[in-house]
Amino acid sequence: MSTKVFVDGQEGTTGLKIFEYLSPRTDVEILRIDDAKRKDLGERRRLINSSDVTFLCLPDTASRESAALVDNPHTVLIDASTAFRTSADWAYGLPELAPAQRERIRHAKRIAVPGCHASAFVLAMRPLVEAGLIVPAFAAHSYSITGYSGGGKKMIADYEAKNDARLDSPRPYALGLTHKHLPEMAAHTGLLQPPVFTPIVGNFYQGLAVTTYFSSSQMAQPVTPQAVQALFAQYYANEAFVRVAPFNAEANLDEGFFDVQANNGTNRVDLFVFGNEERFVTVARLDNLGKGASGAAIQCMNLCIGADEDRGLKH
Repeated sequence: MSTKVFVDGQEGTTGLKIFEYLSPRTDVEILRIDDAKRKDLGERRRLINSSDVTFLCLPDTASRESAALVDNPHTVLIDASTAFRTSADWAYGLPELAPAQRERIRHAKRIAVPGCHASAFVLAMRPLVEAGLIVPAFAAHSYSITGYSGGGKKMIADYEAKNDARLDSPRPYALGLTHKHLPEMAAHTGLLQPPVFTPIVGNFYQGLAVTTYFSSSQMAQPVTPQAVQALFAQYYANEAFVRVAPFNAEANLDEGFFDVQANNGTNRVDLFVFGNEERFVTVARLDNLGKGASGAAIQCMNLCIGADEDRGLKH
């Protein structure tokens, strides 16, 4: 029997990408809403409660509205907004987070897909906190560079119009240091405070890398960057979608430069450690439309419906 799936917010970037993942699959039946009824509360209620899985690809307020429409106890909601990412009643949709996380997602009826920047930051920071190398009071400093597709339809249109020279250069934003991913960046790493975090949009469609800075004096105990790389490798040894690169290997760079787009089209996260015994950085790379959004949502759905976790996803 096929799984009935509804996408509430089917015209957004994340919703369209979810359709792209689902369309070739024979184990799902996609429930579609008529364009004229996309804002019809009654029709949305009907389709949500007719589904086995509903993806919410909506702004926060609309996601909360849709979540309140559910009266079918069997319907699984997988939300791509920021509305529920720190809620105790919703499973955080990052199976690689901790040993028990995969089973929590597998049995959850409410799942909050992580933000793209947050996924990268959390996967690089959580093992360090768990191992006691970083104390919870650690003041993290990070930046992210990302493709413009993460900004949604208007930003995509602005970049692809190619009539504004200002868009040719990288553009830092959220300089008030209140980015919407900050709460989950603290909540799911074990840090007591979110990082000082500055994202940057580049003139490329997709791809993302988050870099976090460390010095030996900040660590709770003496540690080399080689040991951090080994910790990552052990922590994620059994994770199909996480690849830990060798420390400082020449193959990690292209003539000294880092390729932010190398994971595009996959659901993979690559983790790197660069530096020396005095200071080092961690870099987490992913596709902001894949593991950073729609791919993560599909991975969570696969767990919930008993499919192979990587079905329809590329490593």
